[in-house]
Amino acid sequence: MIDDRTFVIVGAGLAGAKAAETLRSEGFPGRVVLLGEETERPYERPPLSKGMLLGTAERGSVYVHAADWYRRHDVDLRTSTPVRALDRTAREVRLADDSTIGYDRLLLATGAEPRRLPIPGDVTYLRTLQDSDRLAANLHEGARLVIVGAGWIGLEIAAAARERGAAVTVIETAPLPLHRVLGDRLAASFAALHAAHGVVFHFGRQAAEFRPDGVVLDDGTVCPADTVLVAVGVRPRTDLAEAAGLAVDDGVPVDSRLRTNDPFIFAAGDIAAVDNVLLGHRVRVEHWAAAIDTGEAAARAMLGQEVAYDRVPYFFTDQYDLGMEFAGWIPPGTDPELVIRGDLAAREYVAFWHDKGRVLAGMNVNVWDVNESIQDLVRSGVEVDPARMADPGVPLAELTQ
Repeated sequence: MIDDRTFVIVGAGLAGAKAAETLRSEGFPGRVVLLGEETERPYERPPLSKGMLLGTAERGSVYVHAADWYRRHDVDLRTSTPVRALDRTAREVRLADDSTIGYDRLLLATGAEPRRLPIPGDVTYLRTLQDSDRLAANLHEGARLVIVGAGWIGLEIAAAARERGAAVTVIETAPLPLHRVLGDRLAASFAALHAAHGVVFHFGRQAAEFRPDGVVLDDGTVCPADTVLVAVGVRPRTDLAEAAGLAVDDGVPVDSRLRTNDPFIFAAGDIAAVDNVLLGHRVRVEHWAAAIDTGEAAARAMLGQEVAYDRVPYFFTDQYDLGMEFAGWIPPGTDPELVIRGDLAAREYVAFWHDKGRVLAGMNVNVWDVNESIQDLVRSGVEVDPARMADPGVPLAELTQ
């Protein structure tokens, strides 16, 4: 059967690449155009702050597909091709060279970009493969790295830098790293981990000035640096959607089928604020698993398949000898209780956040092959006795029974 439809994907990151893959694996025979601003073909971002900096990941291992995959699957991948505008009436995307491509269905997977600080100076941000290459070249014995921001990316980079022999200073406005995400007890554990590896923290402080020789804090303290990295989060790249008149809030709101307020346009990845039918909320997640899951779901919805997005948010981190997986979501305004199963001091435990016994999220630290059970527990919605949650003698799989 001839299918002359054209599906255009704007954004050649992980979400866009998985959407293109899904379109072909589901049998779509029409034209697929994948447009990316970067010179690289689609790649995964987690190694940029982990294996690429440590030198344990080969550069070629970060790509989503082999170089010839797009040709073999008849996907028109165009790198170094920014999209300037969307014409929703004509159903066209306008490229930077003023040419246009018509679409029958359009997927926006434009991702996110680092939040910038309004302070002049020569600083580094980590978002692209080239950013990771440049940063890795500066991490060596005797180098001095100052990181502004003690979130997940900042801490991963701090760990990699220390393992490479660099001196690391971290500046954070909060009283502890990851404080807003993890709360006092767990955040203190991450602070102790990094302090034990020689990281110097300045909590409750912010950068006031970037100088060639380092960073001046708001209390006048000078932190010497050869490299300054700013890691204060990202913002969804919604400018294209907003200029086209699509609804934009915290990202691009989409229904459970990943569809925007325009029935011909879908969104996936970091920009997609998805109506998650499991969680009963609209949720935007800036992590690797969400890029895969939303990209695949959006592709199936573009094909007209029944889709009701219900994935449990998931992410992971590696810092020194600590490995962690987190699954779940804590609604804003919720004040859940924390239960620890295992040995927090030894950093071998599972943490549960629950609301009256109903598990909202779980985090396994150096405890493996349990995240599927944690996701089952989140998904079940059953009320569990906190004493059973905390008891390592009760198998996790039995908590849903």
